[in-house]
Amino acid sequence: EGRYKLMPGVIGALARSGTPFSVLTKGTLLIRDLPELVAASADVRVGLGVSIALADRDLQSRLEPGTPSPAARLELVRRITDAGLRCGVMVAPVLPLLTDSEEALDALLAAVAGAGASGATVLALHLRPGTREWFMGWLAREYPALVDPYGRLYSRGAYVDRRYRDAL
Repeated sequence: EGRYKLMPGVIGALARSGTPFSVLTKGTLLIRDLPELVAASADVRVGLGVSIALADRDLQSRLEPGTPSPAARLELVRRITDAGLRCGVMVAPVLPLLTDSEEALDALLAAVAGAGASGATVLALHLRPGTREWFMGWLAREYPALVDPYGRLYSRGAYVDRRYRDAL
């Protein structure tokens, strides 16, 4: 997108055709497209969402190398809402035993609210095939003591244990 700049044309085409659309991103390049999004919102429903999994920059950079920082994503939410558009936040994935403490989630949700988000959806980590192998390898290197607890939490497959989801 940085090279080809396709999104402005996509936004314009959707707006001209009367097609409502939504964008969910963890990238901050969307700031560039805010004028087009504001213009499109005059003609069609535009939904905007930003994914912010956690506030801890050190953990985030190890888990999602090369992606914008939590602070940069919060600034994106601020810029979207300052432009007059609604913006939801996906607090996802919440990492069991790593980013799911009440304190961590309260701090992140307070920051999300402070940035002006219209709402937040909180979802636990899914470990589908491919992702599961990568994540469990990362977990074994970074937090070996959590490998067995994760094995129990995800013993039924890609989704964390139902009791954990309900508690979250």
